[in-house]
Amino acid sequence: MTQAWVILSRPDRRDVSAPTEAQLVAALSDVYGGKIHGPDGIPGSATLKFGYDDGLMYQVEVGQDGAVRYEEWSDRDCEIALATPRHMSCKQEDALQIWKWLALRQVSKIRSQAWHSEG
Repeated sequence: MTQAWVILSRPDRRDVSAPTEAQLVAALSDVYGGKIHGPDGIPGSATLKFGYDDGLMYQVEVGQDGAVRYEEWSDRDCEIALATPRHMSCKQEDALQIWKWLALRQVSKIRSQAWHSEG
C-alpha cells in the first residue's frame, strides 16, 4: 500500500513531518511577518508538500509578499511536472486554507482556486 506524507519546510529551512495546524499557522506568521530570512538575506518562504512514497507530489510555496505558487509533480524528486506551475497573491488566512486543503489531500479544491499559469 502506498504511504502518503505531508512535510512543511519552514522559512528557517527546517522540515516538519505531519505538521499540526498550529505549526502551519506559525510558519505563515513568520513568512507574512518577514521575521525570517534565508542565509542569502532574501526573505524566507515556506512550502507545504503532500505526496505518496511511490508517486505524485503536490506543493504550495508561500512567500513574504503573499505570493503563492502551486506545483504538481510526478514524484518527490520533481522529475516530471504534471501541470504548469500556478501562482496567485493572497492574504495569510487564505494561504492557510490552501495549506489545510493540501494536508487533507483535497487537491481538487486547490486546483479550483483563481490561479494564474506562468509562462
